[in-house]
Amino acid sequence: MTYLVTGAAGFIGFHTSLKLLARGEHVVGLDNLNDYYSVDLKRERLKQLEALANFTFRKVEISDLGAIRDALAGHRIRKVIHLAAQAGVRYSIENPHAYVQSNLVGHLNMLEYCRHSDTFEAMSYASSSSVYGGNTKLPFSERDPVDTPISLYAATKKSDELMSHVYAHLYKMPLTGLRFFTVYGPWGRPDMAMWLFTKAILEGRPIQVFNFGKMRRDFTYINDIVSGVLAVTDNPPPVAEGTTSYRVYNIGNNQPEDLMHMIGLLEKALGRTAEKIMLPLQPGDVPETYADIEAIRTDHGFEPTTPIEAGIPAFVDWYRRFHNIL
Repeated sequence: MTYLVTGAAGFIGFHTSLKLLARGEHVVGLDNLNDYYSVDLKRERLKQLEALANFTFRKVEISDLGAIRDALAGHRIRKVIHLAAQAGVRYSIENPHAYVQSNLVGHLNMLEYCRHSDTFEAMSYASSSSVYGGNTKLPFSERDPVDTPISLYAATKKSDELMSHVYAHLYKMPLTGLRFFTVYGPWGRPDMAMWLFTKAILEGRPIQVFNFGKMRRDFTYINDIVSGVLAVTDNPPPVAEGTTSYRVYNIGNNQPEDLMHMIGLLEKALGRTAEKIMLPLQPGDVPETYADIEAIRTDHGFEPTTPIEAGIPAFVDWYRRFHNIL
């Protein structure tokens, strides 16, 4: 079967593509290789993928529907895993137009591509735990209202869910949104706290600890995330009379961790103590995230297996090897 993975040079897209290729699928990967973070890192991920059979890469801007159609001409795409997006909560405050183009126009273009494809069967796509915004009820459940986003990034992700519901309703397209919770692990993103902290500690620089350390995150290891992505992609919502083939799931570790505990595990894995600069909460950020995963557990048997006590040392080991730091 041929899968389309958008954002294939990104963190989750790279690992998802690797897993699909390992089980013998054909993967067409799209990415625009933008410079929001290191293009060299994205190219290194692509190098790993292009060394494998059955992988095809196309450099494409998903806000250009014509370019998408041209790049995919001749490929019989049956399932789409749409992970391409402009990432970052804080950056959405600085550069809002990038989020509208990539996350709104880009998502609409993927829906339109799928709607007019003769071979399309189902699409799963990246949403985010940030859609819960100002919610204070924990854990966050898909049944909770998400009408109070506190960043433009969150607003674009909720808008993607709304557009998808419309397309599922009107055109009987199986569409599944995935609300990811703080993904980390090898080949991760340099703008995320775990990478930033690791880099600073190894370089002997202080780390910035927001909300004076009073934060909790549902850190979710990349292997668990990919297992969830493929579970929902392999079993899309059915198209049946009187129902809408649309689902949204949380994918998290179902275990919020104190930020200071995460830093302590990093210090232990690195064998160094971090100098900490304690700062107030950043605009657009939230003090705590916690995923209720009962829906994806019930429907798809999803069960995370990697606690941060195992995942953080695995990330640190990869980081040292990738940067040749003994």
